[in-house]
Amino acid sequence: MPRLMQPQLSDNALTVLERRYLKKDADGNPIETPEQMFWRVAVDIASADRKYDPALDVEAVALDFYELMASLDFLPNSPTMMNAGRELQQLSACFVLPVADSMESIFTAIKNTALIHQSGGGTGFSFSRIRPKNDRVASTGGIASGPVSFMKVFNAATEAVKQGGTRRGANMAILKVDHPDILEFIACKQDPTVLTNFNISVGITEDFMRAVEAGEDYQLINPRSNEPVRTLQARHVFDLIVDMAWRNGEPGIVFVDRMNRDNPTPALGEIESTNPCGEQPLLPYESCNLGSIDLEHMVKDTPAGPEVDYAHLGDVVTRAVHFLDNVIDQNHYPLPEIERMTKGNRKIGLGIMGFADMLIRLGVPYNQEEALRIAEQTGEFMREKARAASTDLARQRGPFPNLEQSVYAGGAPLRNATITTIAPTGTLSIIAGSSGGVEPLFAVVFTRNILGGEKLLEVHPLFERAAKERGFYCEALMEKVSRHKTIAEIADIPEDVRKLFVTAYDVAPEWHVRMQAAFQKHTDNAVSKTVNFRQEATPEDIRSVYMLAYRLGCKGVTVYRDGSRQEQVLTAGKQEAAQTETTRDYGKQITPRPRPQVTRGATYKIKSGCGNLYVTINEDEYGLCEVFTSMGKQGGCMASQAEAVSRLISLALRSGVAPESVMEQLRGIQCPNLSWQNGVKVLSCADAIAKAIERHRLGEAAVEHGASQREVNGLLGLCPTCPECGGTLEIREGCLVCCSCGYSKCP
Repeated sequence: MPRLMQPQLSDNALTVLERRYLKKDADGNPIETPEQMFWRVAVDIASADRKYDPALDVEAVALDFYELMASLDFLPNSPTMMNAGRELQQLSACFVLPVADSMESIFTAIKNTALIHQSGGGTGFSFSRIRPKNDRVASTGGIASGPVSFMKVFNAATEAVKQGGTRRGANMAILKVDHPDILEFIACKQDPTVLTNFNISVGITEDFMRAVEAGEDYQLINPRSNEPVRTLQARHVFDLIVDMAWRNGEPGIVFVDRMNRDNPTPALGEIESTNPCGEQPLLPYESCNLGSIDLEHMVKDTPAGPEVDYAHLGDVVTRAVHFLDNVIDQNHYPLPEIERMTKGNRKIGLGIMGFADMLIRLGVPYNQEEALRIAEQTGEFMREKARAASTDLARQRGPFPNLEQSVYAGGAPLRNATITTIAPTGTLSIIAGSSGGVEPLFAVVFTRNILGGEKLLEVHPLFERAAKERGFYCEALMEKVSRHKTIAEIADIPEDVRKLFVTAYDVAPEWHVRMQAAFQKHTDNAVSKTVNFRQEATPEDIRSVYMLAYRLGCKGVTVYRDGSRQEQVLTAGKQEAAQTETTRDYGKQITPRPRPQVTRGATYKIKSGCGNLYVTINEDEYGLCEVFTSMGKQGGCMASQAEAVSRLISLALRSGVAPESVMEQLRGIQCPNLSWQNGVKVLSCADAIAKAIERHRLGEAAVEHGASQREVNGLLGLCPTCPECGGTLEIREGCLVCCSCGYSKCP
């Protein structure tokens, strides 16, 4: 190994590298240094040049790539740094796999997902082609279980696979808004303990958004027959999406028609899904390798003040495009179909990190018009330079093989069908010591929870520098700052510093969207961006942001309301005791709130292995407050045990225990007598109670947003009652039929 420059890494960066990136021996001890890691990656990626010029000095290319990374000007995605030059050699961050409407396709996709996760990649799926729940299955005479049920199988497979000992599997599930099971999908992550390995997004069409704006109904289409099955009011569905996102940040939304508008190879297929974070639309079996440039490094000091160093930025862009194109050739693909599609289109995703740091260096607050101008100007410059670099590579090496089947046919050759993507940088930004992606600062001083519960305290280096230069730095003040999400009200800090070091907590939601839209104008693929809300934000606030993202041309949007999930990767400031599980005083005895005189609720009949179980679930002004159970005509020990369980559940609910926690404890308990109801296995009476609580919460959410009783029943996996005799209606050949009196109705 030649004499190399030493990377300047923080203690936090070294911790991350040692835990996740550096080669280890059999006992898990690192056996390479960061310098050796960067050289390993550089040599491997540079060796791709031999394919195009056997006489080339590959070591010179490797030195260039090493300096590109060791300077922290540019870092490739995590799988490249982990696996390049090693046995696995799987270098892509993200993949999209097709899921067709057949058992063979579904379980082939599950197998392929496991292989990809094992190799360190994430996966995206569209479940929109799967027939809806309770649809007929001609080959077996049975009824379909629907997309959400199969998502749970994918989730379980992901849970079982630890990615190369370094990364947990991540998935994206997308369902088009016109799928008949869309209501169930929107609410499927209401319980935070299910589908934990999935991000979910609703695929929004232009027709749907026009119906939302006009207050009109829209049609749901059965993907099996491609025929309309019923209509829903668009605003009610949109409001349900908003409400669920307000509750826990999901689902997100992706504008699928816009993604296909920018699909460079429409002749090869329709874009139906993205990678797990939503910024990389891909065709089935495509993969993409990503990398990010640290924009703080692209600022230079001049006699007139700091300014963007466009010469340096252009040079780094050109070298990074070369690097990422080489990754495609060096990659070992988990499936031959993926290799064929990836090498046919040669998509890369060059993005950025450190944008907030760049603005601070330039003296521009994130939430000012000048920041938007810098975003557009920087994005436009990078895209032009990246395309020029891709064109040069095409002249040297040939264009991407599917060029003539693309929208670029007949024009200047391109080496890569797409070139720019703004992805989340996560651990890459820790290694680089930069702010993440295009996000504002999360906090000025914060604790980062990462890697198995380890806590890393970080003071933003630019803030520390400003504090020392201006003379207000002291340990006591830094500790005070660490207890706040914003420095806006800390009088010990000069006002101009407070205005410059704005955090996500200070930035109004509309500014988040405007910044995302500014970068989207000059990005081939999409922009990963979270719109942050304060805890007191209302669903209407989120609705306004969704509409603004649509009107400004974003390709999707993800929101997060502070405190709406139990665990956060980043924490800053004090959390109120009632906000998160982690801040509760667990040693304190709790007195249950009293039962009110009047409650409202519903009773659910569930067939258990011990007989019909009737579960009554009641609510008070604070939410679920009690559960009663009855075993029909049966009594004895089984009935008394069910009553005891229900009393303890009621006690827990009135003591403030989250219903999700109750369901998690009951779900999956198994007794010798199993039963089935409407295609759902009931393992025990306790399992039946958990299913009843889940049905109740799901149904209430749907009713709040205008779903009809029939839609609610379908959402809960229940058949509606006969309007003439009160019997149970069954779905037969697409129609509702009462076996008791002969009533029938077809949609």
